[in-house]
Amino acid sequence: MSSEVVRHLLFQSHMATKTAHMSPQVFDNEEKQKKETTRSLAMSGHVGFESLPDQLVNRSIQQGFCFNILCVGETGIGKSTLIDTLFNTNFEDHESSHFYPHVRLKAQTYELQESNVRLKLTIVNTVGFGDQINKEESYQPIVDYIDAQFEAYLQEELKIKRSLFNYHDSRIHVCLYFISPTGHSLKTLDLLTMKSLDSKVNIIPVIAKADAISKTELQKFKVKLMSELVSNGVQIYQFPTDDETIAKINASMNGHLPFAVVGSMDEVKVGNKMVKARQYPWGIVQVENENHCDFVKLREMLICTNMEDLRDETHTRHYELYRRRKLEETGLTDTGPENKPLSLQETYEAKRHEFYGERQRKEEEMKQLFVQRVKEKEAVLKEAERELQAKFEHLKRVHQEEKLRLEEKRRLLEEEIIAFSKKKATSEIYQNQPFMTPGGNVRKDKDRKNSSFM
Repeated sequence: MSSEVVRHLLFQSHMATKTAHMSPQVFDNEEKQKKETTRSLAMSGHVGFESLPDQLVNRSIQQGFCFNILCVGETGIGKSTLIDTLFNTNFEDHESSHFYPHVRLKAQTYELQESNVRLKLTIVNTVGFGDQINKEESYQPIVDYIDAQFEAYLQEELKIKRSLFNYHDSRIHVCLYFISPTGHSLKTLDLLTMKSLDSKVNIIPVIAKADAISKTELQKFKVKLMSELVSNGVQIYQFPTDDETIAKINASMNGHLPFAVVGSMDEVKVGNKMVKARQYPWGIVQVENENHCDFVKLREMLICTNMEDLRDETHTRHYELYRRRKLEETGLTDTGPENKPLSLQETYEAKRHEFYGERQRKEEEMKQLFVQRVKEKEAVLKEAERELQAKFEHLKRVHQEEKLRLEEKRRLLEEEIIAFSKKKATSEIYQNQPFMTPGGNVRKDKDRKNSSFM
């Protein structure tokens, strides 16, 4: 690609990023005002701002670029091989276990350099996709990962002290969706996954291992795939046609989607030169031969022509949708009740008024709840007091009855003691008196006789 085209694309991306956060109505009003008040003047000499695109290019080259690719496809479909072939590099991809109960995403970042352009490439692979018996939620970890990268960027953007210049942007710029070359139709899992991802990432569908079916079947398969995608409302990435320099080739390549690709890092001698190819007993499939597969088309569209548009589309469309949704969840909007644009101050005042009313409502609810709970507690305490009073009266009555009963027993006991004392006294009196019987005198005579004998 020529340096003029590079400058044009970079400058266009820069200006698109500047205007990404402006609502269409505000943008149209500003453009109208500019047309009414702006005059075109001719300069009498050289000034130097013609070097602005060069300044932007130099700054971008110094900063470097980042590009993040998400590869979605079943195990063994050739995701790693195609990525190696696309970037003409053997990436260190360690084999992962495919016996996990759910899909895992593995991200690896590499530093690449071509001429004086540095590229920080991140490849995110879906490990175990389609390996589970229950594939109903296989796409959910992918959706969660994409949202997590958006959230990380949003949090960095909302910081008071931002450092987006040095921030490693991990948002997914393109999703290469690998379709099995069955020759029949899309699987239900493929439709569900792409439908879940099309509003979050740029999807480029590719038919993997395209050398597994004939050219006739392949062409019919492409038509059927596109028909199913359209009928199911799946939106795939369309190469832009608004730039005159690349509109023609992009419009042509849109008609070749989905690309039928073959990947290989093996070199085979064909004629007098070595080419990347896959060798079979029946012949050779050349990777970079457009008569054999669409690999060259994919590489040209993905890397050489539309890489910057993919980055820009991610930021201005997919990320903005996520950002808008998250901000609306917090109550921040760009328009008022009548779809009129609101300034930041108006939004702040509206939210302040809303929060003030909400706080008053909460305070009133808390007061009512407090009063209600106090009344309930008072009722409980009164009931407890009544129960305690009733229990006290009962115990008092029982105590009184017990006291009377004991006093009665005491009185009876005292009477018994008195009666017993009287009986005892009478008994003692009888015991102290002489024992008088009819034979008493005879006893005395015997005693006298005994004394005289002595």
